[in-house]
Formats: sequence, C-alpha cells, structure tokens
Amino acid sequence: MKVAIIFGSKSDLEIMKGAAEALKSFGIEYKAYILSAHRVPEKLVETIKEIEAEGGECIIAGAGLSAHLPGVIAAHTILPVIGVPVKAALGGLDSLLSIVQMPKAIPVATVGINNSFNAGMLAVEILSIKYSAIREKLIRYRIDMKEKFINENNEGVEL
Repeated sequence: MKVAIIFGSKSDLEIMKGAAEALKSFGIEYKAYILSAHRVPEKLVETIKEIEAEGGECIIAGAGLSAHLPGVIAAHTILPVIGVPVKAALGGLDSLLSIVQMPKAIPVATVGINNSFNAGMLAVEILSIKYSAIREKLIRYRIDMKEKFINENNEGVEL
C-alpha cells in the first residue's frame, strides 16, 4: 500500500471514491479507512502508525463540518497529507478554510471542495518523484488528455 485514504464518516464514501479512481488508473495500491478525529482519535493515531509501518507514502484525508481530520493526521505523521474538503455546512467553504488554514510547520495540501479525484492525482504526482514507472504513466496521461481535448475541439463547438 502506497496511499491511505481516510475519511471521517460513511456518508463521505461516494465523494472519496474519486481518489480511489485516480489511484486505480495508475495502478497505485491504496487502503481506505473510515476514522473520525473526534469519535475514535486513539484508533486514528494507531492506524496512522500502521500506515507508516506498512510503508505508506501519502495520506488523502476527506472531512466536512469542522474538518479537523486532515490536520490531526498531519500532526501525527511526516507523510504528505492531502486534504479534501467535503461539502457539508456553508457549501463546504467552512471545511475548505478549516483544512487550508493549518498552523505553521504542519501543512496539509488541499484540493477543491468534493474534489477527491484531484487529491488522488496529487498523490500520483508525489509518488512520480520516486517511481519512474508512475512518472511515465503520468506523462502519458497528460499527453493523452491534451490530445483528446484538441481532437474534441477540432470539430468546433456547437452552441
């Protein structure tokens, strides 16, 4: 397992599937967990240590409402943590601000509201620094994406 995907509630499952989709498309192993920073803090810390011991290299954490999960994880590991603000109250802006406004020296990379796919892609980019096979797949992905975009627009756009 290279990446852990952690989210605080079963209700976040559908939103967090995007991260798994991105990782799967690059053949990256992951494990997913439902853990709450508030309801099971001891289990969360125990799981973070297990992720580290198993060689995990990045953690994606989705959270809504108070959105403390990514920050609490970052406080307990030096692995890169990518936060996914989950839309809850205030359209998800509260979650976004909670995740992005981390104290100095405990950063959490943060993607857009409900955009777990981008969290998965950021994990791919992080891993591509170390793994040449992932880097090559990412380069090919970007080339294919550009070609598809250009080809779709060569025919013009109907309004």
